[in-house]
Amino acid sequence: MKREAFKMFLKPGFEAEYEKRHNAIWPELKALLKETGVYDYSIFWDKDTNILFAVQKVNGDSGSQDLGSNPIVQRWWAYMADIMETNPDNSPVSIPLPELFYME
Repeated sequence: MKREAFKMFLKPGFEAEYEKRHNAIWPELKALLKETGVYDYSIFWDKDTNILFAVQKVNGDSGSQDLGSNPIVQRWWAYMADIMETNPDNSPVSIPLPELFYME
């Protein structure tokens, strides 16, 4: 098991919409994440900066950030592109965060 963390950027004024869309996450996306070994996945919001902080546990070699070629993920990116800062392929601008401390 490994833990991964990364940050993304929410466009101002879209906090409620972001939460609404994630509360209704597509069953096929959730199944894909679980099949890939992603679990215990949380996203936190810093309201002062609109930075989204994500942390997930992964069994295996690939986390959610490695699924960009999957059509389900590509559709999700397109669905979320209007409320997040994105790259030209609609993937969210995502910056990996190295783990410096962990207490079990």
